[in-house]
Amino acid sequence: MKVISELTAAANFKKILIVQTAFIGDVILITPLIRVLAENYPKTEIHFMTIPASRNTVETLPYIDRLWIYDKRGTDAGLANLVKFGRTLKKEQFDLAIVPHRSLRSAFLVYLAGIPRRIGFDRSSGAFLFTDAVPYSAPVHEIERNFRLLNPLNIQISGRQLPDIHPDFSDREIISEWMINQGIDVSGNLVCLAPGSIWPTKRWPPDYWAKLTAKFKSEKWTVIFIGSKTDKTLINDIINMTESRVYDASGLFTIRQSADIIRRCRLLISNDSAPTHMGNAVRTPVLTIFGCTVPAFGFFPFGLNDRVAEVHGLSCRPCTDHGRNKCPLKHFKCMLDLTPDMVFDIAWKMIHERHQN
Repeated sequence: MKVISELTAAANFKKILIVQTAFIGDVILITPLIRVLAENYPKTEIHFMTIPASRNTVETLPYIDRLWIYDKRGTDAGLANLVKFGRTLKKEQFDLAIVPHRSLRSAFLVYLAGIPRRIGFDRSSGAFLFTDAVPYSAPVHEIERNFRLLNPLNIQISGRQLPDIHPDFSDREIISEWMINQGIDVSGNLVCLAPGSIWPTKRWPPDYWAKLTAKFKSEKWTVIFIGSKTDKTLINDIINMTESRVYDASGLFTIRQSADIIRRCRLLISNDSAPTHMGNAVRTPVLTIFGCTVPAFGFFPFGLNDRVAEVHGLSCRPCTDHGRNKCPLKHFKCMLDLTPDMVFDIAWKMIHERHQN
């Protein structure tokens, strides 16, 4: 669905830069804004800046004209390199910068680049460097929150705008070959499980994942695990608890290739982490498990048929806005009280509701 406002016709932007150098999930969730900008300014060059880890996620998107990689923890670290990068950007003569990332560094970078109009959130550490500081409001989805950065441009958004990941021909061929070699029936009932997270308190317990796997296997479903290399040990522990064959794609593939695995599945079940947004990006129904965090933070799955699994009635939730290494109250009820039966029941209803529709 194209979202084009007549009020943008008078604008004469030759180059626009969008800056998002946070986590991969944040990068996925800014793609609807980039897409809408490209639709509203078809003659404008759309540039996007992100970190090396996110290159694979966005480099195939057709509405990005140029991708800038800012290695803020590597070759571009430090004030001197920040100033150098800003000077490089200044040569591009951007007309507009949009900065959803709420860091001082991102705001300072577009300021150093001499970009005359700079739009960001008022809760950014560098809000004083913006020409337009947009109010940051919490109780909406992150995609909708990001779209508020377009209010100063009079761009009106209608309908539900989902994120994008575009696996290319090579990505799809690699996954097809892997599935054939594994003996996976691609026409069968496939469910994708993503048990990883960088934060321990956002991970549903390994034995719960194993029990959930057993429930799907008892219904003759094929279970595929995805995750990064850092999730490999966790997923191996889960698989070792299962008594029937499952498939492990963790640590084997890129973000786009993992997204293509999700695309081929009838359902994705994930912790509150990046795979949730990957599922939305390839239009696979998503069930997201929330523990120490809550959907109200704005990172719940955004598809119309998506669901969340969480424990209600705990006064200690949420205990953090990102995650923790340990439960501060040492009981971890937000995850332990969310049983495999509860999660499976929600998943099974999702599957049958979609089948009926």
